[in-house]
Amino acid sequence: MTHLLYEKRGGVAYLTLNRPERRNALSPQMIVEMANAWRDFRGDDNMRVAILTGTGDKAFCAGADLGLLIPLFSRAREPDDEFDEALIKDRSLMQIALLRDFELYKPVVAAVNGFALAGGTEILQATDFRISAPTAEFGLTEVSRGIVPGGGSLVRLARQIPYCKAMEILLLGERMPAEEALRIGLINEIVAAENLQSRAAEVAGRIAENGPLAVAACKEAVIRTSGLALEQAFPIETEISARIMRTEDAIEGPKAFMEKRKAVYRGK
Repeated sequence: MTHLLYEKRGGVAYLTLNRPERRNALSPQMIVEMANAWRDFRGDDNMRVAILTGTGDKAFCAGADLGLLIPLFSRAREPDDEFDEALIKDRSLMQIALLRDFELYKPVVAAVNGFALAGGTEILQATDFRISAPTAEFGLTEVSRGIVPGGGSLVRLARQIPYCKAMEILLLGERMPAEEALRIGLINEIVAAENLQSRAAEVAGRIAENGPLAVAACKEAVIRTSGLALEQAFPIETEISARIMRTEDAIEGPKAFMEKRKAVYRGK
């Protein structure tokens, strides 16, 4: 059985973590399948935005499978299937799966349907718009297991929320309710569980209506200028803006507005 459901509907790609019996914990198979899906999504010009969620109503992702994934990396167990072998052979698959050190400027919407702990909160930080069910919980629990959240959180978290809150999450390893995650800006909004997927589809659809090159350029600029001094950041913004202004989409958008019609963006 696949550990990741990957579908394409219109211009939206859906990645659904599919191990509900293990609260969608990250297995070697899931990591390999996620890496392949993200690479396919990035390379498909028809795909404009992705939605990342989990199967069921209990968990978005409860983190790494402590019986499969972590022992494989720590060499506490030997590889015993093709997914184990692939992950040991190519450690970059882990980085791609968690969108760490992987260039992806297309936007990703997260629909957090339950626990988002450890690796679940790690990959959440790689998404761009985060919608949560009221019962979701967040947290980086790795330190309580004697390991660290090295899937991006040691770098990303303090850039996305206030420093003291980031350190509280990293050092205490405790869970956080959805209301607190919203208050500190870790997520965008909370919606009723029965409306979660439809709201994520609504947000993704709205993003997909915009000029795809412009949308990707916004994300690219934010990522490439993060942490840079203004004198270093503005030239990057200028370069990206100039590139977009030379596109057919940049002509189509204003023209459609003046002609009082919906723009038809072709990503060119």
